[in-house]
Amino acid sequence: MGSNSGPRTSLDPELRRRLLLEARTPWRSLRRALWFALLASAGLGLATMAMRGAAGGEVASTDLLVQSAALLICGSLLWFDRNRSPGG
Repeated sequence: MGSNSGPRTSLDPELRRRLLLEARTPWRSLRRALWFALLASAGLGLATMAMRGAAGGEVASTDLLVQSAALLICGSLLWFDRNRSPGG
């Protein structure tokens, strides 16, 4: 009577590595897609404000501050959520 009484399943080592990585960082791809979408939105908003200002329109400095902060925060979230392991 051994301690391994259940059937042994042999997983592909690459699949096992990916499953363990997903268990450590759940929903990473969905989170990164969200961070990227928010970053793109903030960048587009900042570019729109810059074009409006360049065309001579009035842009409130608080709006520019909010868009710049959103761009910085979303960029930081995307950066800190990157895969830091050397193998993948």
